[in-house]
This record gives sequence, structure tokens and C-alpha cells, in this order.
Amino acid sequence: MVSVERWAEIRRMHRVGGLSTREISRRTGLHRKTIRRALASPEPPSYRRPPKPSKLDPHRDEIARLLKKHEGITNTRIRELIEEDGYQGSKTILDDYLRELRPIVCPKRTHQRTVYRPGELCQFDLWEPKGEIPVGHGQTRRGFFVTAELGYSRAIAGALIFSKQAPDILWGMGRCLRRLGALPKTAVWDREGAIAPKGNPTEPFLAFCGELSLGWLILEAADPESKGALERSHRFMRTNFESARLFANERDCQLKFDAWADKVNRRKHRGTRAVVAERLAAEVRLMAPLPARMPRVCHCLVTRVPQQPYLRFDTNDYSIDPRFAGRRVELRVGQRELVAVALDTGELAARHRRSFAKHLTLTDSAHQRELERLRGARRREPQVEARPLARYDRLIPA
Repeated sequence: MVSVERWAEIRRMHRVGGLSTREISRRTGLHRKTIRRALASPEPPSYRRPPKPSKLDPHRDEIARLLKKHEGITNTRIRELIEEDGYQGSKTILDDYLRELRPIVCPKRTHQRTVYRPGELCQFDLWEPKGEIPVGHGQTRRGFFVTAELGYSRAIAGALIFSKQAPDILWGMGRCLRRLGALPKTAVWDREGAIAPKGNPTEPFLAFCGELSLGWLILEAADPESKGALERSHRFMRTNFESARLFANERDCQLKFDAWADKVNRRKHRGTRAVVAERLAAEVRLMAPLPARMPRVCHCLVTRVPQQPYLRFDTNDYSIDPRFAGRRVELRVGQRELVAVALDTGELAARHRRSFAKHLTLTDSAHQRELERLRGARRREPQVEARPLARYDRLIPA
């Protein structure tokens, strides 16, 4: 076999120089049949080693069957199974083969590029910081952020809560919408337990959306790609907001997150290549305005005030006006305060600032004074008439 250089020289001598096969043979010393093969070959010569049998050859059909039957089976497991059938090759040979075979046997899901229209969608989710949040009294507590991101502008907002119950999550949604400044057409949620377990929206969530005339879209299970913009923002929150940042309490954490979100919303977004705040201003003009009053979402329960006038919520005992002992009250607990109202008269029975620390007893000074007054009245001794001893002498003979 001639080299590539000699092949090119033969073709040049024949086609450019006009030399005959005999003359080229005389000048190069090559046989005329070799020269004819070089002139007839349109491609340069290449050395091809005959293929050698692979140790994988007896197992290729079994490997393909395992890939089709067991979705997501690992390379290690496949190697274990074919080793039982006599495979003696290395891990590298199998991994290289599977790297080429998997896309053919198990084609991956493809995704189309998503284009968001202004004011169309707002993605919501829960993001959990790795560290616990200080809540006072030397305690820390596991916290969650209800996060929101507008699809068009990529503006983000967040609200700190301490439970995954519907009133807390819905309050967080309302706060995020107030931070964004307008109402989108559709709220996008995954199958969060308090929002849409098994894909069916809960009544509190439907009531919240109904009051705001807000549409909703519940994603399929295990489909984070449909909420990819917010998922990427969660990674950014973990690496940029949470890293090397300390908080004094839950209020300080929320204020620092708001300041961080404002700063992030003024940046140029890497995906849209536009300033977030500028796109947000254009988007807000196309969105519905927020109502004057957001839907009231709070924990509500009706109970009777015990003789020891305290009511327990979230492991804390809150004092109630002792005058309402034995009467039924409605307890309304929001993110900022706890209010108790008498059911029969509508009188205010208690108002406390809510504490997220646990196992505390919170007593209003006015309730304590009233309790002491009532107890003092019960302890006061009755007036007893003092009779002269001479009266007893007349009744009892000596």
C-alpha cells in the first residue's frame, strides 16, 4: 500500500504532468497495477486494522434487553448481571459501550424552548435554607421561603414562613405578589401538599385564587423542568443569599432577603440579557392591579376558654382575658399577631404578637392584673357581726 504522499504525487504526475502509467512507474519504481489503483481511488489510502472480537460481543443482546426492561438501571448493576453470565471484560469497555447504546435504546426526553409572554405566568415554590432561622429566646427553627418568579421579567420575591400549612403558604403568596406589584394571569405550582396534593387544588388555595381572580396551573409529578426558572433561582439563593450571611431573628432574615431580592432584580439577567427591573416595569403595566385588600388568610379555630385562661397554639400558651373564662372564642392566628374574639358578643378577648419560638408562656400584663383582681375578690373575708359576751352569759346559766 502506498503512502498518502506517494498517492497524491502519482495523481499529480498523471493529471497535471500528463505522464503515462509506464513513465510514472519508471520514475517511482512502483508497479503499474499499484499506480492504476492509486489513480482509480478517489480517497487517500488508509490502513484499516481488521476488527478484533470484543469481550462484550456475547452479551450485547442481554445488555440491550436490560436497558429496555429496567428503566434507569445503572452501569454497575448491568456489569454485575453480565458477570454472572461470564463477562470478563473491564468496567471501561462496558461504560464506553453503554454511553453509545443508551441514547439509542432509551432515548432521553427532549424539551422545547419556553417563551414567556408579559404578565402570563408566575412560578411559585418553597425553598428551604440549609441553616435554621433564629427566632428569639435562644432558639432556632426550620424555616421555608415561599418564592415567586415572573416568567417574562424574571423578577423574584420571597416570604419567610415556618410551616407548610395552607394559611402560611397562601400568606406567603400574597406577600410575594405585593412585592412584585401586580397580578399575573396564572400561578404555577407543583403538587405541594397544602396546594394541590395528587394534582387536585385544595379548597383554601381555590378560595385564595378565586378572591384574586387568579388562574392556576398545577404541574405534573416529578416535573421540575416546567418550573426551571425558579429552580435555577433557588440554587442562586443558596449560593449567593444564604452563604456567609447571619440573621438576628426571623424579622432580620426577611428584611435581608427583601434587600437582596431588590438588588438581584436590578441586575442584568444572564438568560434574558436584559435588566430585570426594566422588564418588570413593562410587565406590570400589562398585569392586573392588586386589590385594595388581599384575601385574609390565617389559622382559625373556635374553642372554649378554660378556667386557667390560656390558649395554646404552636406549643405556646397565650393569655386570655380571665373575664372570658368558660366562653367560646374564635382564635385567629396570622404571621404577625394572634387575636381572640368572643363568639357571642364580638368583644376582643386577647391580642398578642405571635412568637415563633416554642414552649413559651406569653401573658398580657392587663390580663394578669385582671386575674389578680378577681382572685383578690374571691379571697376577701366576709364581715361577721361581733356580739358582746354579756349576751352569751344570759343564755348560758352559771
